[in-house]
Amino acid sequence: MPRLKSSPDRYGTVAVWIHWLSAVLILLLLITGFRAVDAPDALAKAALLRVHIPTAITVLLLTAFRILWWWRFDHKPAPLASMPPWQAGLSRGVHVTLLVIVLGMVASGIGMMILSGAGPAVFGAPGAVMPDFHEVLPRRPHGLGARLMIALLAVHAGAALYHHFVRRDETLKRMW
Repeated sequence: MPRLKSSPDRYGTVAVWIHWLSAVLILLLLITGFRAVDAPDALAKAALLRVHIPTAITVLLLTAFRILWWWRFDHKPAPLASMPPWQAGLSRGVHVTLLVIVLGMVASGIGMMILSGAGPAVFGAPGAVMPDFHEVLPRRPHGLGARLMIALLAVHAGAALYHHFVRRDETLKRMW
């Protein structure tokens, strides 16, 4: 029977679902965000942002729940005994940085929406015009955050695959 909370050697069902649902939604955010930047016209950009914005709000809620879950209700499994301390520290650092980037991306996204006044154009108000996001200050940190997110996700996934296929340890199995 699946356990809601984590055990000393496995992640619980709640943590696993938060992880994988967040992963899929973050990939959707990256795809829709980069496609919106390159959208050929305002209608295409608005359509992509109508997916991007609610997905970002969902990721924010999942991230807040993840932080609350670890802080108040559950404890992460201990690192594998075979994992060197520097790898365990690096893993913690990557996970914390991913959370910080998610929160920063949401903050800069909200800032772009507020400062640009794009809400009416994105959500279909008659006569509303899509603003030029290149002129909005939070755009640069938002773009930088997206690129950092891609780099950290590559490191995160690469480490998981390394542990699974090269080290053949239980690291990835603990999160399935």
